[in-house]
Amino acid sequence: MRIEAAELRILELPLKFRFETSFGVQTKRTILLLRLFGEGLEGLGEGVMERLPLYREETVAGARYLLEEVFLPRVLGQDLPNPEALAQALSPFRGNPMAKAVLEMAFYDLFAKALGRPLWQVLGGVRREVEVGVSLGIQPSLEATLKVVEKHLQEGYRRIKLKIKPGWDYEVLKAVREAFPEATLTADANSAYRLADFARLKRLDGLGLDYLEQPLGYEDLLDHAKLQRELSTPICLDESLTSAEKARKAIELGSGRVFNVKPARLGGHGESLRVHALAQSAGIPLWMGGMLEAGVGRAHNLHLATLPGFTKPGDVSSASRYWEEDIVEEALEAKEGLMPVPEGPGIGVHLKLPFVERITLWKGYWSGS
Repeated sequence: MRIEAAELRILELPLKFRFETSFGVQTKRTILLLRLFGEGLEGLGEGVMERLPLYREETVAGARYLLEEVFLPRVLGQDLPNPEALAQALSPFRGNPMAKAVLEMAFYDLFAKALGRPLWQVLGGVRREVEVGVSLGIQPSLEATLKVVEKHLQEGYRRIKLKIKPGWDYEVLKAVREAFPEATLTADANSAYRLADFARLKRLDGLGLDYLEQPLGYEDLLDHAKLQRELSTPICLDESLTSAEKARKAIELGSGRVFNVKPARLGGHGESLRVHALAQSAGIPLWMGGMLEAGVGRAHNLHLATLPGFTKPGDVSSASRYWEEDIVEEALEAKEGLMPVPEGPGIGVHLKLPFVERITLWKGYWSGS
């Protein structure tokens, strides 16, 4: 597979709602969109890094620089037999998994299209639809929280995840549990707590949470292991799982009993497959995380979530929850908590180019010939 040309864009897409977590409020997404061209085909990749280093340390500006000046020049015009060869070409450069993932996932799409197969088959998936839950940001009030939880349960979502932070945790979770005793309920702290907050976190044990996601530091494994030994609620690791090596260490330390997989956070599908293998060998359930992706990133996540180790509902909820208009032609919508995987070769979605043009802030094009 020869990468003949590439187009990189920065898009700005407004959210339909205010999304608040422990580290801030979002009302729009700034998206890196990569198109790779080769052998008459197009591969698509989407960046999930933000303008500011809030979730992880990578930023849109930094990823654009690396793609434009370093990563794309290294592979343009090259004949790469498979995605592993592309990953090897990028291996001298340390870190920056989100920037690498934009390129690697676009190449996976291109590679699967060249084979004439859907990406889920290439990755080793086993199902054609994915069980999904919903991630709900911090609401203005407890009453508003109960209303939005009820709304999404009525829509059939199979797990409710509530964002929490110190001062917005036990009471809101307790109220939701009392109002919806049968709901599968989880909480996501996005690293808002410290080990010194043990007493506050221990109170959550009585609420029947399916798991508590990333309560401690975004790089931490050791303190999570200490906390997990004292909690009956399973800890789910998110931000601190940036590689298969980190996953291996988390397993050995006992840092968590559930893993959130985000291919963009891990550097792409290849590293996600290695984490999947490790988790399966250790009996750790996986679920597909979300980063407010538009249609390209959402489609990639759906294909990966078809692997057998993804046994818990993920965050790949309906695109219409987030956007008045998506960047792809296909409607990625859940029904009764199940999201169909897009059909056709590769990721199975096609850009809505007139709309993409309207929301483009910047674009560049490079040829490898």
